Amino acid sequence: MKLGSLKEGGRDGTLVVVSRDLARAVRADAIAPTLQRALETWADAAPALQALAERLERGEADGAFDLDVEQLASPLPRAYEFVDGSAYLPHVERVRRARGAEVPESFYTDPLMYQATSAGFLAPREPVRVTSEDYGIDLEAEIVVVTDDVPMAVDPARAAGHVKLVGLVNDVSLRNLIPAELAKGFGFLQSKPRSALSPVFVTPDELGEAWRENKLHLPLVTHVNGQWFGAPDAGVDMQFDFAQLIAHAARTRPLSAGTLVGSGTIANHDTSKGASCFAEKRTVETLEHGAPRTPFLAFGDVVRIEMLDAQGRSIFGAIEQRIERAD
Repeated sequence: MKLGSLKEGGRDGTLVVVSRDLARAVRADAIAPTLQRALETWADAAPALQALAERLERGEADGAFDLDVEQLASPLPRAYEFVDGSAYLPHVERVRRARGAEVPESFYTDPLMYQATSAGFLAPREPVRVTSEDYGIDLEAEIVVVTDDVPMAVDPARAAGHVKLVGLVNDVSLRNLIPAELAKGFGFLQSKPRSALSPVFVTPDELGEAWRENKLHLPLVTHVNGQWFGAPDAGVDMQFDFAQLIAHAARTRPLSAGTLVGSGTIANHDTSKGASCFAEKRTVETLEHGAPRTPFLAFGDVVRIEMLDAQGRSIFGAIEQRIERAD
């Protein structure tokens, strides 16, 4: 099933079930007022939501309506936790090679991860507002999973069972602020503003054979200003799967229901697949030409991130955002 949140009912929106073709929806607030509440009561809420989804597909859901993506907030307008990994080592290897640094051996056995901003997510059609282009505005096209309550010290085998939903995220980065922040030795803050989530999240069974080995085996397609930017395969070159990422995050603490776990920027060894962020593209240019040739995003640019199934149908809907100057 596919779930989203309408821009109504307060900061956490109103839970809706969305049809497979993303054309119709029905309010599900009689089952759970918000997606957060549904995740907290998943054992009871999921069967009722699934039954409602089946009625919607048959055209039998009372109160169903035509859906405009502009009506949607992010599925989780805010969340208790968002931890973001860097599971695609081709990206890490290239970035470090471009600056003459080796990849530590630990990177191949212990995931990179940081605590990201989760107090609010941009809607899938909401602009990215930044005060200055000098910050080095970048997109990061990623996969994200959402968990129910995860116990501390869970192992990867059991962590896999805690993946309840899958979606997309544009993890916005301000690249020119990152070096100074990391040099302080205390991680990201100003360089990581709010991210945007896909219009809907889906249960893993909705993905069919594309969801296997705790990975999503489909290309993640990015366009900038209508031009193809990249379509690396999210199931290829992922060093750590989502079960391993969840287990890593929960090693010393439990995770609350509604925790988002990100994959990090999708990247393949095959550079013909393009990139999922400008930092990656600029790194490849540096390795090939000695210097980057592509600037970061500018005000007025439009980013579109989407994943299509084997029949060319949009799975999660598209994140489509204009870069705008903040007042």
